[in-house]
Amino acid sequence: MRFSLRSAQTVGVLAVTQLIGWGTTFESIGVLGRRLAPDLGLVNEIVFAGLSVMMMVSALTSPLIGRLLDRYGAARVMAAGSLVFATGLIFLACSSGILTYAASWIVLGIGGAMVLSAPAYTAVVEREGIDGKRTIAILMLFTGLSATIFWPLLSVCSDMFGWRNALFMAAALHAFVCMPLYLFCLPKPIEYAATDTTADLAPVPLTPGSRKTAFVLVAMATAIASFVTFGLSPSLLEILHQAGATPEFALQLAAARGVLGISARGVDMLLGKRGNPFITSVAGSSLMLIAFASLLLLPPSTFSLWAFIALYGFGSGILVVARALLPLALFSPREYGRQATRLALPQNIANAAAPIIFTALIDRTGIATALIAAIALASVALVSIILLISLVRKARAEAGVTPSRP
Repeated sequence: MRFSLRSAQTVGVLAVTQLIGWGTTFESIGVLGRRLAPDLGLVNEIVFAGLSVMMMVSALTSPLIGRLLDRYGAARVMAAGSLVFATGLIFLACSSGILTYAASWIVLGIGGAMVLSAPAYTAVVEREGIDGKRTIAILMLFTGLSATIFWPLLSVCSDMFGWRNALFMAAALHAFVCMPLYLFCLPKPIEYAATDTTADLAPVPLTPGSRKTAFVLVAMATAIASFVTFGLSPSLLEILHQAGATPEFALQLAAARGVLGISARGVDMLLGKRGNPFITSVAGSSLMLIAFASLLLLPPSTFSLWAFIALYGFGSGILVVARALLPLALFSPREYGRQATRLALPQNIANAAAPIIFTALIDRTGIATALIAAIALASVALVSIILLISLVRKARAEAGVTPSRP
């Protein structure tokens, strides 16, 4: 598929703003958390709990943001979200204790719902309709680098100017870079004629009852995938240590997992129109299921550790793309934003709770229990996707549509 100048402009704007959005908020605590904790008189656990607050607030506000996206469009909502992000980062820079620190993450959570992931994908769909799958995949390839770019940047700024000034600089990026980019540099959305029903045409002819079932199945599959990946990622080094890896080898494996995850996004991008989020979801869930089973059942060895990290890294990377594209494969371009933000509610709740639950499982019962739980959850996600594929095929058969793929 030819990549147009319009698509390149959309990706360019959203890649920059999503990198800044993720890198200066969610990823920032990875660098600044242990620096600000002593100054605020907080333990590290409380500091890192700010991320859970952010995810939970984003989850609870995402349905409202979906309605705002429908009414005002992604560019305006994301521009306003940039100001909310800037305000939250200023509050964080001025924090003096647990109350002001928690309030900062509440504000950042509202900003996250207005800016991160689903609103950005909505901006793509507004500009490209159902043909935006490849653009979303390319955008996700760039945004996967947010920690790689902003960890060293924030570290240098903190070393030179202090962590508070580093956060003030991050706030300035949102106010003076992201907001103008959203308002003035994104291409105009597609304007449909009054008689044009393209924007309301869903890829799958689902009945109202089937639509509800499809939504529940997608919500289950995507929330479970998020729960497992977000839950295991913070404890990945500990899992590898308990599985027999030396500290140095564990770091190598963890780094390889990041590369594999980004590579998986790149493969989906290269597939373009040939890519299929249903098949991708099955493949990703299956790879993760096999990864957890191999680490649990195979004898500890270099081979078993590499097999686990390869399967887990590629499977989780594939699922990141599939979570973004599944709503576009089921629902019309006009309702994509509303459905994507509705799906963000269970996903973000899962993201907020998962690290706490998996850390407790690993610390109190060992990695075997955590891996068994991950296998069970990955199995439920896989069954949900298989049921969804069956539902889609049945709907198309009843409508007289006979595509070669679901």
